[in-house]
Amino acid sequence: MALASIPKVVLGCIGFMMFWILAVFPAVPFLPIGRTAGSLLGAMLMVIFRVVSPDQAYEAVDLPILGLLFGTMVVSIYLERADMFKYLTQLLSWHSRGGRDLLCRVSFVTAIASALFTNDTCCVVLTEFVLKLCRQNNLPPQPFLLALATSANIGSAATPIGNPQNLVIAVQSKISFGKFVLGILPSMLVGVAVNTLILLIFNWKLLSAEKDEEEAVDVAASEEDINSHRFSPTLLSHLGSPDLIAETRSLSENHHGEIVTERTDSLRNRNTGDVDSQRVETSGVEAKEESSGAGAEIVNEGHSLGSDEGAVSSRRSLRVNSNRVISAREIPSLFLSADEEILWKRIVWKASVYLVTIGMLVAMLCGLNMSWSAITAALALVVLDFTDARPSLEKVSYSLLVFFSGMFITVDGFNETGIPSTLWNAVEPHAQINNVLGVTIFSLIVVVLSNVASNVPTVLLLGSRVAASAAASGASVTKAWLILAWVSTVAGNLTLVGSAANLIVCEQARRAQFFGYNLSFWSHLRFGLLATLIVVFIGLPLIRS
Repeated sequence: MALASIPKVVLGCIGFMMFWILAVFPAVPFLPIGRTAGSLLGAMLMVIFRVVSPDQAYEAVDLPILGLLFGTMVVSIYLERADMFKYLTQLLSWHSRGGRDLLCRVSFVTAIASALFTNDTCCVVLTEFVLKLCRQNNLPPQPFLLALATSANIGSAATPIGNPQNLVIAVQSKISFGKFVLGILPSMLVGVAVNTLILLIFNWKLLSAEKDEEEAVDVAASEEDINSHRFSPTLLSHLGSPDLIAETRSLSENHHGEIVTERTDSLRNRNTGDVDSQRVETSGVEAKEESSGAGAEIVNEGHSLGSDEGAVSSRRSLRVNSNRVISAREIPSLFLSADEEILWKRIVWKASVYLVTIGMLVAMLCGLNMSWSAITAALALVVLDFTDARPSLEKVSYSLLVFFSGMFITVDGFNETGIPSTLWNAVEPHAQINNVLGVTIFSLIVVVLSNVASNVPTVLLLGSRVAASAAASGASVTKAWLILAWVSTVAGNLTLVGSAANLIVCEQARRAQFFGYNLSFWSHLRFGLLATLIVVFIGLPLIRS
């Protein structure tokens, strides 16, 4: 594609530069409106400057990517409510054998979790817990925060749902979920191992230092504090209020092991009339509960339900009359105490969440449409929850969906100027992926662009051109897409601003109450520069098409 007219090129560059500045520096002094508003501003300028028409702008928005992104966010929210991440954190702290062992666990658990639940989500829910774990074991937070951020990025490269740029690549390339995983998984596993080894070498003395037991008693977080850790909402850009968080927690466990419910929103909206309307009355049998004025009573032969420390007799009889039958929903309450009934329902619901998530992954592996598989799983979880979905849906980062919509329009407008095509034509002869030198040059270009323009815009700008170049040179088009996915994702580890996951870890760590830690730009760069280049080039030969 040739360069457009000079006015169109200049105006298109202005629109793209506004988007880029606000995407990389969202709090820039002269216009501190944030990334999402900056994305919309760039898109609006492209239309106002007539770089693209309104119809072209609408066509540039990729609905399958937005649908897949929305579906995976909703599934992640319900997985968090089902304590999936609580179990991950328990796995991290279970029988830990010191700092080195803990660092390896953080790296590999985070990598695997990020491949399945997206890197940003894992960084949000695990950062504060990692800080508490470091304090409990009197360990320096920096290597563990670096392990969390970098392993989340590397691990997310293994699946199409691991990060936003992989979503774009999977939709545009039409590579199946299974082929994508098999193509990058070896590189991911080796990359996480090498990244962890570099971290161990950098921090060997810090992690091997014996901790002072007396000091550890004073500053370490207790085991109870670690095990009872509750996570923040799933996405940093959409933190809820305390009331919202209270509404979305369905259960919590107190220090006596008793189960208590926190469904405040449901209780708030119920009244006496609602309760009465839920009772099913027909002719037949009615169960009376003589204690506490309830409607049903269970009488044990020789013992009451509340006596002998909760012992339940095996023989029960029901006092009934001829006005009412027992509904199916009341049956569990006849044989279980209130706490036992709540626990039983909670276990069934959590099992349903895990089964639906596994079903979504199986559907994607079988080659079904990834966007609709994710949306179907999300709606299935909403229905199975059988409560008002508003608190859960409010935790979806709609600002991220808006950001993507504006970015699609802005990047499409920049492509219309002809600048990306002209630049690619200049480097294409030296960046062919059918030889080692070409792959090396291409990888370095992607690493630089991913840290300058961010990885998602880089993929949008280069994706189709790389695929066309690979097809023209006789190389595997699938391998070209997978190389782009691997390099653009791992490149995010180079600098602190190279990936949203890095920024999430940094901000979550800085804001953590009682455990705050400031991960600086230079401390990240000191490790990230060497580790990123090594991991990228070690993983390239292992990518399979």
